[in-house]
Amino acid sequence: MNMILASGSPRRKELLEMLGVKNMKIIPAKGEEKAPEGLEPGELVKCLASAKGREVAALCPPEDVVIAADTIVWHEGRVYGKPHSRQQAVEMLRSLSGRAHQVYTGVSVIHEGRELLEYEMSRVSFRSLSEEEIQRYVDTGEPMDKAGAYGAQGKAALFVRGIEGDFFNVMGLPLCRLGEMLKEQGVGLL
Repeated sequence: MNMILASGSPRRKELLEMLGVKNMKIIPAKGEEKAPEGLEPGELVKCLASAKGREVAALCPPEDVVIAADTIVWHEGRVYGKPHSRQQAVEMLRSLSGRAHQVYTGVSVIHEGRELLEYEMSRVSFRSLSEEEIQRYVDTGEPMDKAGAYGAQGKAALFVRGIEGDFFNVMGLPLCRLGEMLKEQGVGLL
């Protein structure tokens, strides 16, 4: 049995390695992430995680365990995914400055043809950011591959006043929730 991570995210890979996952293979989903319009944030990330997981599970033996995830930042009724441009990253960070937002991650675990699908939500509070801080942070390039244009585990740790909920969820993989799901699938990590 292999653990298959249906993601190219280096952070998700690092988190699974931190847990001591052996026999891990990385097979990123290639399909375009699309979901029906109007979904609540938790349902949206579940839908996207499920699509990734099912795509990759179709390529793997059923005894493998496929883990897929999708993370968004939710702020003022809008989804903040990965920024598509420098300007979009700047705009996201300006909007998050001095305010709280939610981070949602949907998780799909597929094993022996059975899919478990859950999501986790964490609340993140940012301190007020100056225009110069935003510009310098965007100059690092760090925001460009992260939902909401920041990584709480990186340089943006300087912006995060507080987190309510699972910190690892903010990094893109809620480990406590994942552990419960794997246990329910008969796959223990301890």
